[in-house]
Amino acid sequence: MTDCGCEKAKAELEEYLHNELCGSDAEDIREHIAGCSDCESELNVGIVLTEAVQRACQEVAPEELRD
Repeated sequence: MTDCGCEKAKAELEEYLHNELCGSDAEDIREHIAGCSDCESELNVGIVLTEAVQRACQEVAPEELRD
């Protein structure tokens, strides 16, 4: 397979992170990230942010905020 390049990888990173890409597109991005430290760093930031949002969404807001 040919390298999809940083532009495509970064443009589709959010969809990749949430498993919203078709198999071949996801594979292209996975292969690119495996060989590109810059895109791998972007992916790691996305993972950390996604996990933080997921944790925050599990918390219950204080009563005064819910009103």
